[in-house]
Amino acid sequence: MLRHIKYLKYVVVHRWFVFLECCKYGIPWLGIIHDISKFRPDEWFPYANFFYGKNIVIRDNTGYYKPTDTGNKRFDFAWLLHQKRNKHHWQWWILPEDEGKLKVLPIPIKYCKEMLCDWIGAGKAQESSSVSCWYNKNSYKMTLHRETRLWIENQIEKRDLVG
Repeated sequence: MLRHIKYLKYVVVHRWFVFLECCKYGIPWLGIIHDISKFRPDEWFPYANFFYGKNIVIRDNTGYYKPTDTGNKRFDFAWLLHQKRNKHHWQWWILPEDEGKLKVLPIPIKYCKEMLCDWIGAGKAQESSSVSCWYNKNSYKMTLHRETRLWIENQIEKRDLVG
């Protein structure tokens, strides 16, 4: 039961920070519904057990963990569901083609904004590094359309200039 309380606390704090950032970007509704799928049982239980159960989650100093290399099939499937239910995840915009190639679609600006707000909110909820630092260390792991990457990097650069 304690793991569920701890997970609930994290999700509420994370969603609050994302909501505040979404308001700054003019997308408060996306901030309200952000990560609502995490309350579905097929995401909730695997996430709570993975992050607050007996598993040890290995994160680097930016807070990043590799969600596709956990060794936990229930969590891996919950992560897949979460990505495919939430358009603010860049993985939602990857289209596997029959020939084995990937087609990378541009992310509409409102979801780019929510994705950036998600990264900022996660950093604040985990009391970890700035979004700029996190992005610089992890951007090579993301398959983003050129337009999307340019927009994200421009926004991060603007945040750095403002302070």
